Amino acid sequence: MTAAAIMPSESLWQTIRDEAQRAAAADPMFGKALVGLILAHDDFTAALSDLIGRRLGDGAAERERFATFSRDAFGSQPDLIETAGRDLQAIVLRDPAIAGVLAPLLHFKGYVALQAWRVSNWLWHHDHRDAALLFQNEASNVLQVSIHPAASLGSSVYLDHATGIVIGANVVIGDAATILQNVSIGRGTELPARSPRIGRGVFIGSGATILGNVQIGDFAKIGADTVVTSDVPRGCTAIGNPARLINCPEPASAA
Repeated sequence: MTAAAIMPSESLWQTIRDEAQRAAAADPMFGKALVGLILAHDDFTAALSDLIGRRLGDGAAERERFATFSRDAFGSQPDLIETAGRDLQAIVLRDPAIAGVLAPLLHFKGYVALQAWRVSNWLWHHDHRDAALLFQNEASNVLQVSIHPAASLGSSVYLDHATGIVIGANVVIGDAATILQNVSIGRGTELPARSPRIGRGVFIGSGATILGNVQIGDFAKIGADTVVTSDVPRGCTAIGNPARLINCPEPASAA
């Protein structure tokens, strides 16, 4: 799959169903689960809402509550489901171990945590803040991913492995970001407190920490366990604690 091959949600849904049917034929035991997870649903919205409910809810009533909130959000803002489709396809584009969309949809907790955040963000901006914080809390408890509903994330985002990711309120993350496990992004200790702004196509390695009023330029890379408290120019790589810049495409002062 190439960037030019990103499918709209209707085509993506057919691809998901086709993969599910092949998987069910190859493994009838797993196929029984696929009926409820995929094949019983009419569209991607219904399947994804049900998946969020299943992953966040404890018991039938809780599962239905989370699924209902999700259906309401996706139904009220259809571009959310298109963004969810781009997020899913981004995993296939960036992870060479993944050959199709069914496996990350069903089994990658970073994906469902990100979509639960998209619902919480919609709730936050439509005066349902208690419900939004409930989504954040349950995603943190169950999936070990905590993204504040007031954060802003672009599309085609990939939370790889995902355990231990914390993203604070008012953090801004651009399209096509890749974020590995145990990453913390949030406000620093300066006053007034400000949150990081992260550009397009940024890669953030495992264990990295990005704090305060900093700008991470497009296509920058943040190495594993790096601590960033100052700007990283476009295309540069930051490593170490405190972070130092390497492999910049142009002098940092010109960025």
